[in-house]
Amino acid sequence: GDGGDVNSNMLVSCSTGDAQLDKAVWQWLSWDKNQKTKEQIENLLQDGKHKELRERLCCRLSFGTAGLRSAMGAGFCYINDLTVIQSTQGIYKYLERNFSDFKQRGFVVGYDTRGQVTSNCSSKKLAKLTAAVLLAKDVPVYFFSTYVPTPFVPYAVQQLGAVAGVMITASHNRKEDNGYKVYWENGAQITSPHDKEIIKCIEECVEPWNGSWNENLVDTSPLRQDPLKKICDCYMEDLKKICYHRELNVQSSLKFVHTSFHGVGHDYVQLAFKAFGFQPPIPVPEQKDPDPDFSTVKCPNPEEGECVLELSLRLAEKENAKVVVATDPDADRLAVAEQQENGCWKVFTGNELAALFGWWMFSRWKENCSQDADVKNVYMLATTVSSKILRAIALKEGFHFEETLPGFKWIGSRVKNLLDNGKEVLFAFEESIGFMCGTSVLDKDGVSAAVVIAEMATYLESQNLTLAQKLIEIYEMYGYHISKTSYFLCYDPPTIKRIFERLRSFDGTRSYPQSCGTYNILHVRDVTTGYDSSQLNKKSVLPVSKSSQMITFTFQNGCVATLRTSGTEPKIKYYAEMCALPEQSDRNVLEEELQKLIEALIENFLEPDKNGLTWRSA
Repeated sequence: GDGGDVNSNMLVSCSTGDAQLDKAVWQWLSWDKNQKTKEQIENLLQDGKHKELRERLCCRLSFGTAGLRSAMGAGFCYINDLTVIQSTQGIYKYLERNFSDFKQRGFVVGYDTRGQVTSNCSSKKLAKLTAAVLLAKDVPVYFFSTYVPTPFVPYAVQQLGAVAGVMITASHNRKEDNGYKVYWENGAQITSPHDKEIIKCIEECVEPWNGSWNENLVDTSPLRQDPLKKICDCYMEDLKKICYHRELNVQSSLKFVHTSFHGVGHDYVQLAFKAFGFQPPIPVPEQKDPDPDFSTVKCPNPEEGECVLELSLRLAEKENAKVVVATDPDADRLAVAEQQENGCWKVFTGNELAALFGWWMFSRWKENCSQDADVKNVYMLATTVSSKILRAIALKEGFHFEETLPGFKWIGSRVKNLLDNGKEVLFAFEESIGFMCGTSVLDKDGVSAAVVIAEMATYLESQNLTLAQKLIEIYEMYGYHISKTSYFLCYDPPTIKRIFERLRSFDGTRSYPQSCGTYNILHVRDVTTGYDSSQLNKKSVLPVSKSSQMITFTFQNGCVATLRTSGTEPKIKYYAEMCALPEQSDRNVLEEELQKLIEALIENFLEPDKNGLTWRSA
């Protein structure tokens, strides 16, 4: 393409002496029409900061567990106007090849409330550019007129029969980040091979097309429709399918506090409570409205527990509300806290909430199913790093439990497959507080999960039980499942690689470790390489996923531990769980054993001191 209005003298005088970098700089300055991000690159060039230029311009975004996710700012590996346009052009190309009816069926675009002034970058603006690329190519676009929860996009894709959809969000990441999440026609996030193919298509057309920068098309094109009212109404109506105790809800005097973490959740959670017959939950005033700076929390991730729930817990105490529900900024995940007899708050882990949801969704099914319903037709799912509590419930109750790779995209695709084969799926989850109750949305959904928890708490109160008491009953009936998840930060990719490679050829052998400290290892599964010692053919049943590191150890004492890299952040995560039989009910003994095993795992396998890892004690 031509150089546009770039000052070519400046380019010549600022050659970096590196042909690849010169080309990338030239492309950026020719193509980027966002003054702020263009200036960021020009300034780096003038200041001779070639290393940073290389980091920003000489690599591309790639699809992780949640689509494209990165910091906002200038550069081909950041989220900004230009990379969003490029990604959408690639998606257009891919969809055009795959769907002859693309231009009849259209495409859905949603966004959250993130933004960064210094890059003149906001989720809404990126969404407008996404829509512009497609509208300029005569594709009908369902563009939400305001911010929505992430689950509304996959829901709309299915409801409207669109071929695909994009949600502009970085969920619960730090405020500097943004992202681009892609959903396929089945309403599930894209999985491989789609992601690889889309990346190829993006690389085929990196130069912005005429019309791609025209963000006003959203306001002027007759091909743009606003699906907000229809989707919101349908969603709330569909939600009632998993409401079982409306009369109780209407009469209940239980009070709930809801925080939306400066994100999109407030209006939608209010409507969901109304749909279930509840009084609206009490909002945390300082956190109810969108704020891209997330100014009242150190990080916008409700998973971090009590330290980020401070405002909501204090408000609940003041209002005498016993249960707090917290949706993350894009409202696809849910944290829950309950005040205990002694006045302290219990913040449930994702795995504990899953035990409650699993019990609840199955017991409601059992109470409400028809005479001839077959329990063998019923399924629940979890990702492989999540608690195995559903497996224990399934074994005892006779339904099916299945595991997938980490990331809800794998759950969504598998659930769609089961539904297409006439199966009934009640519930699915991932331990990082992602829950799918029912199958109206094939992705995690914090809005529906919040109101289901409220109904569960209301029902339990009528039985004189709290959520925490019910959780203990569930563990006593199906066996204690005590798990601990945390992570180390590591900003050096070669170190991460070295840690995992060492485990593959442990102690100078060419094989995996047979013990960890004093704990004997029974089986090893390495999803990165596709190896599983517990299978006859030594091949992993889960699909190989070369792009990320993940090894699971099953110990002789019944503990299962996984080490993996995060798909969205610079972390090495560890997950460990003791799965006990119902007769082993001494919780303290189990907890002690788990703690010692985790210490051995960290000491022997991660070697944080030697590898310079930063600890996050969760």
